[in-house]
Amino acid sequence: MTLKTTVVVTALALALVGCAEKAQTAQTRKSDSKPWDGASTTEFTASGWKAGDQASWEQQMRTRAQGQNEYSRATP
Repeated sequence: MTLKTTVVVTALALALVGCAEKAQTAQTRKSDSKPWDGASTTEFTASGWKAGDQASWEQQMRTRAQGQNEYSRATP
């Protein structure tokens, strides 16, 4: 091979390596507090929800999800 061909092949190889995708590793979500601990003020919370009460939080999430089902909202 000539010097010119070697330089072109090397430059092409480096360009391809530079465009390679970075490795992606799965990571677990790290939460610093429980979701039902909630806000300290009631200004931004739903009525009937009690901060720190897991059962109350789960009930509010079920209630909020009721309107998200497109099949139950559609009229035949």
